[in-house]
Amino acid sequence: MKKTGTPFHAARMFSAAFGLALALTGCAGPDTTAPSSARAATAQARFGTVDCRQAKCIALTFDAGPSENSARLLDILKERQVPATFFLLGKRHIEKYPELVTRMADEGHEVASHTWDHKILTRLKPEEIREELERPNEEIERLTGQRPTLMRPPQGRTNDTVHDICRELGLSEVLWSVTAKDYKTTDSALIQKRVLAQASRDGIILLHDIYDGTVPAVPGIIDALKERGYVFVTVPQLLAPGKAEPGKVYRP
Repeated sequence: MKKTGTPFHAARMFSAAFGLALALTGCAGPDTTAPSSARAATAQARFGTVDCRQAKCIALTFDAGPSENSARLLDILKERQVPATFFLLGKRHIEKYPELVTRMADEGHEVASHTWDHKILTRLKPEEIREELERPNEEIERLTGQRPTLMRPPQGRTNDTVHDICRELGLSEVLWSVTAKDYKTTDSALIQKRVLAQASRDGIILLHDIYDGTVPAVPGIIDALKERGYVFVTVPQLLAPGKAEPGKVYRP
């Protein structure tokens, strides 16, 4: 795994990422809204017109970038005309690779927040939650001209306080239905296999472009899912023509 910060940060990121698999497996969890519940009419997509009521849509999302791997990922997405949704970290990521944030927006991808420093929001005081959410929003807006409307909570951990603050800040929370656990392996073939085994219509795929095995797996994932008839869309396109409502949590 390439380091994107200090050894302490890398260890913390691994620990946090490990929790992704645990965060959504318990009996209790947040009330969520499925993409199909948000749709009502024809959806307009940046990479063409897509109506996810008719098309077999799936969303490709990447957490915890930008990183030194993101430029190659953007090249792959551009070559294959696939839009993605990027949930970006602020500290050591947005601040280190501002040109990649701008490029993501310029090339038609959805740029969203994964907080400033990957702190577990449910462990923070309300004012600390606001800071974790507002700082990346401000930086993304400065770089792209657009303020994020979507956020993914670290480890998927959220609660009523987080919902309320997201509502105040105009943010919707987006979880996922597919995880390759790419934080535990550099085997690109295994990452691809895991994604393909879990993919389904209206799915939201969670990957991390900060890990060595992930970006090399993306071409095979895209090609295989296209062969199965999937159409790639951003998260807003998946919900369209409905719109993500601030304070709500979306998960297939």
